[in-house]
Amino acid sequence: MTQLSEQQCEACSWDAPHVTDDELETLKRDIPEWSVEERNGIKQLERVFKFRNFKQALAFTNRVGEIAEEAGHHPALLTEWGKVTVTWWSHEMKGLHKNDFILAARTDKVAEQH
Repeated sequence: MTQLSEQQCEACSWDAPHVTDDELETLKRDIPEWSVEERNGIKQLERVFKFRNFKQALAFTNRVGEIAEEAGHHPALLTEWGKVTVTWWSHEMKGLHKNDFILAARTDKVAEQH
């Protein structure tokens, strides 16, 4: 099986199927450091990445922005001194799609490079 980070994102629209609870548990095994948060009834994937300073946090933020642009799928990014909070969810469908897990896994790969 292809690693999650290497899988292709698929186009999704407001009526795309949300990840089921069983799928969520299976996909979550590949990104164990991510938590599932629910805000206003919308499930989201979130992780805080720590860095030694703001410059490293900003470089990481920019790299995550690049992978988001490549995929046409964009997270919420909160960049602070020494940390970046990344939150992935499918805005249009108001929940989690497999794409969010793929991009969370790609975000982990970016973190490994920093």
